[in-house]
Amino acid sequence: MSGVLDLASAVRNRRRELNLTQEELADLAQVAERTVRAIEAGKQTIQLDKAVQVLGAIGLEFAVQVHVPKALR
Repeated sequence: MSGVLDLASAVRNRRRELNLTQEELADLAQVAERTVRAIEAGKQTIQLDKAVQVLGAIGLEFAVQVHVPKALR
C-alpha cells in the first residue's frame, strides 16, 4: 500500500468481500465504528495501532517497504 487512500480502498473492498458492515468489522477488530469509518474515508489522523487491528481482523497486514529517496541515492 502506498498511501492512506490505498489503505482505505483495501479495507473497504475486503470488508465488502467478507459481507461485513462497518459495525461488524469494528466489533471484530475491537475498535470503535468511527475508527473503521475514518480508515475507509482515508482520514490521515488514524492511529496506527487501530489500523493494524482492523487489518488483522479481515486478514490483511501492514507492511513497511524500503524506498530510498532520490536525495539519498
